[in-house]
Amino acid sequence: MATPEENKQLARDYFKAFRAHDEAWWAAHIADDFVRHDPGLPFEVRGIEGVRKLADVLNPGIPDMKLPISHAVAEGDLVLIHLRVQGTHGGELMGLEPTGKPIDIGVMDLFRFQGDKLVEHWALLDNLGLLRQLGVSSI
Repeated sequence: MATPEENKQLARDYFKAFRAHDEAWWAAHIADDFVRHDPGLPFEVRGIEGVRKLADVLNPGIPDMKLPISHAVAEGDLVLIHLRVQGTHGGELMGLEPTGKPIDIGVMDLFRFQGDKLVEHWALLDNLGLLRQLGVSSI
């Protein structure tokens, strides 16, 4: 069993691997039965294929994406990460044509690990804030 500190590092590394589309990291650390719970996505994210699909959708939409982590808290096999998604809407993103507008939204990610494998991920993003920033919603 990994220590909470090791799990925090794995969670940080997940974001680096996501941005780099690091298939080797995914193969080493994404469990076959991995699932991401994300009410803002129109598709399921399961296993490496799901992570690949998510990266293929998000990375081109925000090609200069930065993911600065503000807080990382771990207990047992769980890690909570508070971060921001920052960048420019420079490509098609979830059906929205590029606007060239800046993006800066808050995100909370809860990860569950088994050993050095990521098995579950709960993601909550400020999707309303994103839509406002892109000029899609005035709510």
